[in-house]
Amino acid sequence: MTITSEAPGIPALSKPQFVALMAMLMAINAISIDIMLPGLQEIGASLGVVDENTRQYVITAYLIGMGSAQLFFGPLSDRFGRKLPLLGGLSIYALCALAIVFVPSFSGLLALRFMQGIGAAATRVITVSIVRDVYGGRMMAEVMSLVLMVFMIVPVIAPSIGQLIMIFAEWHMIFVVICLFAVSVGTVVILRLPETLSVEHRRPFTATAILEGFRIVLTNRVSLCYSLAAAFLFGSLFGFINSAQQILVGIYGLGHWFPLVFAAFASMMAVASFTNSRLVKRYGMRRLSHGALIGFAICSLIWAAASIFGTLPFWLFIVLYGAAMFQFGLIGSNFNAMAMEPLGHVAGTASSVLGFAQTIGGATIGALIGQAFNGTVTPLAIGFLTVSVIGLGFVLIAEKGKLFSPHNPAV
Repeated sequence: MTITSEAPGIPALSKPQFVALMAMLMAINAISIDIMLPGLQEIGASLGVVDENTRQYVITAYLIGMGSAQLFFGPLSDRFGRKLPLLGGLSIYALCALAIVFVPSFSGLLALRFMQGIGAAATRVITVSIVRDVYGGRMMAEVMSLVLMVFMIVPVIAPSIGQLIMIFAEWHMIFVVICLFAVSVGTVVILRLPETLSVEHRRPFTATAILEGFRIVLTNRVSLCYSLAAAFLFGSLFGFINSAQQILVGIYGLGHWFPLVFAAFASMMAVASFTNSRLVKRYGMRRLSHGALIGFAICSLIWAAASIFGTLPFWLFIVLYGAAMFQFGLIGSNFNAMAMEPLGHVAGTASSVLGFAQTIGGATIGALIGQAFNGTVTPLAIGFLTVSVIGLGFVLIAEKGKLFSPHNPAV
């Protein structure tokens, strides 16, 4: 399948090219977080931050900005199409990254990170909307799995890039690299991405139309519950990201090996996403994701119980956390696709609500988990277990208590 444009001079995108471009757009958010993990200590020291947990706000401020602005970019893209708002968001993102290079204080850094997150919101919302414009049902789940698989390559390499930058330069250069990446992706969007929302399917950008769109999304039981379930599960991921350096370096003393181990965990999720893309058309989104959610809860329960008795051996931590993250890789793209499936006629608004719930909810939950760090992995393990149980509750509400049952052959 190729994605074509009515505009002259824009060549058609093949499916692999489309997946690669969507992955680059999604990777904006991953690189904004993961590339700076090796430099958090230096950022804090340079800007006078003493408390280790306070450094985590560099990540949290970005996530809050990105989450809150998604409610704006969704209806905007339903009115003006996908491409123009996307380029506007990329511009805000790149300019803020460049401004951070000259920031004089930690509070100023947090303010710019918040603004940078606002710009990045466009990439999160509009990427999912574009995929929904082009695909539906299990095909959307397959494409989103492939997008997330490529997207997961970024956490594999980003910490290593950040570590390399810190060897030859200082932390400001990290934001120069982030800016250049955004400019590169924006150039590809200008040159290759067609507009995927036709004029006849656009919605008015008025208060009445926007509120009606939100009403449609929020009153759809399946979409709302899967969005909330995804939000809690993403909270576990953000919780680990917030405390990753403290756990892997502080507890297990990995030092310069930290990026490699972090990359291994991301690779596990990438493998899971690829596995999902191969299996979802055969077994369906519900069978795969429901089974994975139960597996995630079981892994978290074993991890939490084992951690209570003392510091886990490093090999056992890797096994339990890695198993949970593999299950996570089978959940995310399917939950996103199931939340979006009933709402193709308001895809931008639906994507904004989904993204808002995942980002703001996930960032808040992740911050609570991260701030609970006490020198052990127990708070993280208990956090994983808690979000999995709550997520399962929302899934049971969405499915009226019946798991694993496909709604139709395409879903």
